[in-house]
Amino acid sequence: MIDRNTKEIRQDEDKTVYTSLEEIGDDLPDHSPRFILLSYPLTLPSGRMSVPYVMLYYLPITCNSELRMLYAGAKELMRNTSEVGKVIDLESTDDLEEIPQKLGAE
Repeated sequence: MIDRNTKEIRQDEDKTVYTSLEEIGDDLPDHSPRFILLSYPLTLPSGRMSVPYVMLYYLPITCNSELRMLYAGAKELMRNTSEVGKVIDLESTDDLEEIPQKLGAE
């Protein structure tokens, strides 16, 4: 999350490791954006196992324009700093269900 006062990107203190996409959805705020770093194990159509490292950019449609601009300005910095292979944009927690398909799982 980004601290609005200091403009510092820092880890949210609630929970750091999740075991399912549903847990992530349960913890995401309704009106505030978040960056989520995700290492998601999946089986590719070829049968190979893969664990892509991606960043989820959660930007709910209900958040205010100040937060939208703050997070949009930090998106590339976060992407480059975390060295993820892909960024997936999400507008709602329902979009989490599509993550396996977007990563190429069976």
